Amino acid sequence: MIKLSTEQVLTLHSELIKTSGGIDGIRDEGLLISALKEPFQTFANVNLYPTIIDKIARTCFGLIKNHPFIDGNKRIGVHVMLILLELNFYKIEYTQKELSTIILEIASNEKDYMYLVEWINIHLVIE
Repeated sequence: MIKLSTEQVLTLHSELIKTSGGIDGIRDEGLLISALKEPFQTFANVNLYPTIIDKIARTCFGLIKNHPFIDGNKRIGVHVMLILLELNFYKIEYTQKELSTIILEIASNEKDYMYLVEWINIHLVIE
């Protein structure tokens, strides 16, 4: 799986804030590192998040829920998710309303990580 480094996510966040507004800066680097490493955890040599979609969804979820940045956690979570899907040759089709809704539902604890996995899978385009 193609993944993003901490430095790449920090750069993406800064660019996102420049483009869409808000306060740039990291609130807790440990929480950022955790969000980026959690998808690759194992237990007894078994991947806790076995598929690429699982890993991408967990990365998005972690960035949103961990709040590693001062501002823009939902925006960077969804931005990283879309970039990782593209880098790993997955295409999804969605409306902006659908995308905004799922991200806001995750942020407000209305939907969980597994729901995000299902949402991505439902919106995958098989070519």
